[in-house]
Amino acid sequence: MEDASGRRQATRVFKKSSPNGKITVYLGKRDFVDHITHVDPIDGVVLIDPDYVKDRKVFGHVLAAFRYGREDLDVLGLTFRKDLYLASEQIYPQEAIVSKRPLTRLQERLIKKLGPNAYPFYFELPPHCPASVTLQPAPGDNGKPCGVDYELKAFVGESQDDKPHKRNSVRLAIRKIMYAPSKQGEQPSIEVSKEFMMSPNKLHLEASLDKELYHHGESIAVNVHIANNSNRSVKKIKVSVRQFADICLFSTAQYKCTVAEIDSEEGCPVGPGFTLSKVYTLTPLLANNKHKWGLALDGQLKHEDTNLASSTLVADPTQRENLGIIVQYKVKVKLGLGPLGGDLVAELPFILMHPKPEEESSVLNASPTSQGNNEDGNVPVDTNLIQLDTEGDNPDHEDDIIFEDFARLRLKGGETEA
Repeated sequence: MEDASGRRQATRVFKKSSPNGKITVYLGKRDFVDHITHVDPIDGVVLIDPDYVKDRKVFGHVLAAFRYGREDLDVLGLTFRKDLYLASEQIYPQEAIVSKRPLTRLQERLIKKLGPNAYPFYFELPPHCPASVTLQPAPGDNGKPCGVDYELKAFVGESQDDKPHKRNSVRLAIRKIMYAPSKQGEQPSIEVSKEFMMSPNKLHLEASLDKELYHHGESIAVNVHIANNSNRSVKKIKVSVRQFADICLFSTAQYKCTVAEIDSEEGCPVGPGFTLSKVYTLTPLLANNKHKWGLALDGQLKHEDTNLASSTLVADPTQRENLGIIVQYKVKVKLGLGPLGGDLVAELPFILMHPKPEEESSVLNASPTSQGNNEDGNVPVDTNLIQLDTEGDNPDHEDDIIFEDFARLRLKGGETEA
């Protein structure tokens, strides 16, 4: 796509160098989409200094890990993490099977621009890898948060088993994400009843949602109909949205957290022989739940805002243990009948995800997160400094590339590394 001046827009490429500057990783995006049938490949190039590397090798790793404890609590060589997926590749010198792999368009352009010391890498994630999920830390917690995270690493060494030195290695935080399906499922609805002693008939509750799939920031309309044929009265109505996070580690544990709720006595009491029909509207937002420790959030890059975790779509139930954290949402409707009457409860599952972005007509290779809206509807500003290539104007507009740093950013609460 060309802009109004007739010039083709440049492709954005992220880069990060090792502390000694001897190897630099170039990556086209930071978010990799799970399309259920396949996952976007992780492809890019590594620019090396052959005079420094000499007879050694350069390796690349992609690691998905579930971190369930703080790094500074690791003792006696034990780590509070479980590796969920690891892919390794020798990037330099190129092995025969790697050198025969066709280059992607991005790799062709980068190698053309960076020269003969740029070497391609290519990783394919399997479909059943977990999505990036972060558990909201408690106030005052520093360091990497618990959750599922992905890391791309390139380092210089004699073999893949060498422990990388910080000075000649590059680590980049990346994300695996999934977008909402294009088709809506069946409209969720449920009917429940409650019997009472000495009452000839039941208290009947019908609840339904206006649809099954909601996007982050959307309001949820809950339709509630009460038909009270019992001899008890409904004192109050509570409608809530709850997040369920199944932690699939050594044994499955489930955490529940209310992310939106309404307590209503409007139309109450609903006495014997009466009915009530009402629509309750709730909007689950992270902005209203920032104080809740352990709430599951979408994986975040250091300088960007995030949102409540998206629902996990489980294509193959036999692969649940490989997903790390499985997130689900339900609307709960509870009728309070007083101390002696108990409660009548109904639950409606629904899906909460980001919509798939429209195909960008430009060749700007922007990450979906830096383009997308956060839960308040604001577009987050990318605070990385953009470094323009200074090799001069290239007459071939197709090779215009903007390099953007995976930079260390000083944030509130301390210094973190992207």
